[in-house]
Amino acid sequence: MLEAILVVAFGGALVSYFLGRWTSRIRDYFALGVWIAILGMTSYLHQIEPKISTFYPGFLGYDLSLRITSLSWLFAVTVAAVSVLVIIYSFRYIKGHEKRNLFYFLLLLVNGGMMGITLSGDLLSFYIFWEIASWSTFLLISFNRGKALPAGLRYVVMSVIGSAAMLVATLSLYSSYGTLALSDLSTHLATAGGGYVIFIFLLFFVSFGVKNAIVPFHTWLPPAHSEAPAPFSAVLSGLLVKMGTYGLILIFYLIAGMKIFLGLGTGIWSFHYIISALAGVTIVVPSFIAVLQDDAKKTLAWSTVGQAGYIVLGVSFGTGLALAAGIFHFLNHAMFKSLLFMSIGTVERKTSTRDLNELGGLVKRTPVLFVVTLVGAAGLIGIPLTNGFFSKWMLYKTLILEGNPFLAFAALVGTWGTVLYSYRLIHNVFFGQLPEKYRDVTRTSFSTYLPMVILSIAIVFFGVFPGFLLGEINVVTTSLGFTPLDVQLWGISSDSGTVNTLNILAALAVVGVMVWYLFRSSAETTEVSQEDSYTAGAPVPQGRFTYTADFYRPLEKIIRPYLKDRIEDFYGMLVGFVGVLSDTVRRIYTGYVGTYVAYILALLAAVLLVQLGWKPW
Repeated sequence: MLEAILVVAFGGALVSYFLGRWTSRIRDYFALGVWIAILGMTSYLHQIEPKISTFYPGFLGYDLSLRITSLSWLFAVTVAAVSVLVIIYSFRYIKGHEKRNLFYFLLLLVNGGMMGITLSGDLLSFYIFWEIASWSTFLLISFNRGKALPAGLRYVVMSVIGSAAMLVATLSLYSSYGTLALSDLSTHLATAGGGYVIFIFLLFFVSFGVKNAIVPFHTWLPPAHSEAPAPFSAVLSGLLVKMGTYGLILIFYLIAGMKIFLGLGTGIWSFHYIISALAGVTIVVPSFIAVLQDDAKKTLAWSTVGQAGYIVLGVSFGTGLALAAGIFHFLNHAMFKSLLFMSIGTVERKTSTRDLNELGGLVKRTPVLFVVTLVGAAGLIGIPLTNGFFSKWMLYKTLILEGNPFLAFAALVGTWGTVLYSYRLIHNVFFGQLPEKYRDVTRTSFSTYLPMVILSIAIVFFGVFPGFLLGEINVVTTSLGFTPLDVQLWGISSDSGTVNTLNILAALAVVGVMVWYLFRSSAETTEVSQEDSYTAGAPVPQGRFTYTADFYRPLEKIIRPYLKDRIEDFYGMLVGFVGVLSDTVRRIYTGYVGTYVAYILALLAAVLLVQLGWKPW
């Protein structure tokens, strides 16, 4: 079954490309059928006993293998489910584009690479699938050319650095132990020295940190998300970035093991706490940078960096509840961020802009789009009865109970930033006056709404009944050596307290009925024109009257001086230095033979001087 999944994934990508040359409709439905089949095959492997199988014997003298565990299954089924929804969304979005065949081929190739990553049974297979996904990602980021090309190049430079670090770590492990099988490496690292383990951890942290966009490896992500096609932005944010999360869990808890990972260093100088601190910074700073963005997709891009901080904080903190929170937030983020990128992509396709200062009033033209976007934003913030609430509550709880007020405060401050940019996103796009140029915006197609509606239902369902996902997560954390959690349908029970989502649902239902009755019994409302508004004596601009422009200008004046991306400045300075150095080296090659003879004579003279210095007279 494992081999069949990859054959269908990669074979389907190739076949879909050639089908597109014949008929686009068959290509679209074939691509969808491929990933529905993969979702079915992956679901069939639920709760199967851990299995390892060789799928390519003798590759460069090494056998490539696949492996299914509770951890790999959870990530694989998430990849398959989101891929199905993204393909459905792509039907309408990519229609009319001249490179549709290439888009579907690359999209299916990226999805296949992610499936290979989650199902790899050894580090060589992992590396091969990692590279397939990475280079396909570069081509998709650069798909629209123009501004997308620099964004793609920035990504590929960072990705090559991460891949080089992974390759060095992989070769080092193979030269030390003669194997790359995940099950064997976990045995060997148990006897390794602390210095060597830290060396391996640092290399893999660079590789997975780049993919996970954790500070200071995050600078590629905002431009990549902004310029990539909206369907791939949903994949990039919801799935591909989180392959770094999967890698961190794999290295820290499956290969090295909980005791080794948590035993490196003590107190605030322990390895896992340093990563947790970086995750705290990743939560706070990008969340408030997102508040200052005028581009809707850049807002969501910076949001992805901040939300990745929550996930890495949960993974690295080192308790069973924190790890469960990190994995749960990964699953939740795959839902609400994929939904939000689809929503903003639809807005951009309808209006030809994503500038928050130019939009407004679209709730009048696209009410369904408003509702699904509101649900996605509620999940992103963590409002009760959405999935994001419970994963964040679990993280807050473990940070407070374990006595880490600074990390808990960082997580809370990040949520405040999330509230600010999410409110601005909803307000500027859907509320206020509808500009004249958008009065003819039509409602979108069924295939565009369907995946967003499904994701909205999932966000609410898993917010009311988190136990469905927590039960699967509990199996994963238990297999990694943590104490099982007392999972209930409505949440987790513990001695320190329990959040009962059913009680919250009942309370909100009662409040909702009361509010509805209050408005129902009040005076009848009268619809007036958009220009009939209170303006404190100021004239109303014809065709444009909204407070959405420069929404947080007073706040921006206060916080912008403290939110400059210094990491971006450092990389810019580094690029400038390399450019000057390269130009200097280039000038050495003049093309004149006499100059090269002079270089040789100077080198020989230097060697003679050194030699004379070694032998005194």
